[in-house]
Amino acid sequence: MSNTLVEQANPAFRFVVDVEGERQAAFTECTLPTLEFDVEEIKEGGLNTHTHQLPGRRKGARISLKNGVAKGKLLSWYLEGFDKAVTRKPLTITLLNAQFQPLMVWNIQESYPIKWSGPQLKSDDNAIAIQTLDLVCGDITVSFE
Repeated sequence: MSNTLVEQANPAFRFVVDVEGERQAAFTECTLPTLEFDVEEIKEGGLNTHTHQLPGRRKGARISLKNGVAKGKLLSWYLEGFDKAVTRKPLTITLLNAQFQPLMVWNIQESYPIKWSGPQLKSDDNAIAIQTLDLVCGDITVSFE
């Protein structure tokens, strides 16, 4: 999916998703992961004013992508997890500006899809059909373009 295809589809699609370096989808909403660490509190005898707080491991992180247009490969990646072992892949999410130039890039290692919610379709409703794809994340790096 090239940027021109995204531009023709809808200028609101500002998050593009590449899987293993290949453009797979564009979404209007992206809930990025909360990067949070566990904290281990250590109480020291005779020290009653505070506890020592030591950093632990990073908690698991998830990404949620909503209202997207995607190639069939993205859904196939999710569906193949039903038949065989989950395949972890590198994922890149790029936030584009109004001129479709990159503003921020999130590189995520060892991601895999865990949930796909199809749109609710009603013939008597004018609401937009929204599909959601949730993924788990391995190591995450963020860069500003």
